[in-house]
Amino acid sequence: MDHRKFIEMAIEKAQESVNLGGFPAGAVVVQNGIIVGEGISLGNKLHDPASHGELSAIRDACKNLTTSVLSDCTLYASMEPCIMCLSASMWSSIPKIIFACSKQHVSHEYYWGQYQSTEINSLFSHPLDIIHFRELEESSLSVVKNWENFGKGSII
Repeated sequence: MDHRKFIEMAIEKAQESVNLGGFPAGAVVVQNGIIVGEGISLGNKLHDPASHGELSAIRDACKNLTTSVLSDCTLYASMEPCIMCLSASMWSSIPKIIFACSKQHVSHEYYWGQYQSTEINSLFSHPLDIIHFRELEESSLSVVKNWENFGKGSII
């Protein structure tokens, strides 16, 4: 599987989110090498605090595949998923999340706390395989930094 390609696409979705006035987070859900769901983070524009990139991608994949079980899919995210998006991944049976930008590189306010996703994940009945794809961390972080420097909106 070409993880780099899908992480790059998630980062492109993050930039699309910023271009539309949203938070700098994007995600794609992949099944058998094909993108089946895409998401951007427009919670502030849609007045929906659950409209995060990962959750939007999960919703899109479930709709496109007409299922709520994504057990043969991988979620690729531009940023480390928050607790809500981690939980949604677990509830949709996604076995693996691959993300670019670690939450250690951004403000704690982005995640509304200092919890450790790995600790929470370890408490799930079926913990997810969570992989930090460091090769593109700077690329994802540059989208975040540009958003911070040029008039960010709401963090949701």
